[in-house]
Amino acid sequence: MIDTIQTTTAVSRQLGGVEETSASVIVPAATPNVGSADFGTVMADMAGNMVAAIQRGEQASIDGLNGEATTQEVVEAVMSAERTLQTALAVRDKIVTAYLEISRMPI
Repeated sequence: MIDTIQTTTAVSRQLGGVEETSASVIVPAATPNVGSADFGTVMADMAGNMVAAIQRGEQASIDGLNGEATTQEVVEAVMSAERTLQTALAVRDKIVTAYLEISRMPI
């Protein structure tokens, strides 16, 4: 699973990258041809952002266990990771539903 996460992050960086702000919020890097982004690029960027949010939540949990982060910081990071995971699952469910509908269409 770690290899998959690292691969997804590497792909995201190759396809335009992400920038991290001081508030630990991931925002897409500026791209000159915003209108030319295809579905695969958008999904890769979204996956990279989701992986980064979940990794921040995991790191905050570890920092909390080591006494390097406050309880509030840990809770905020974990809640953000949970929202990110719920969003990823909702997107996955919509994609599966769309695929099933398309596969039922008569040719």
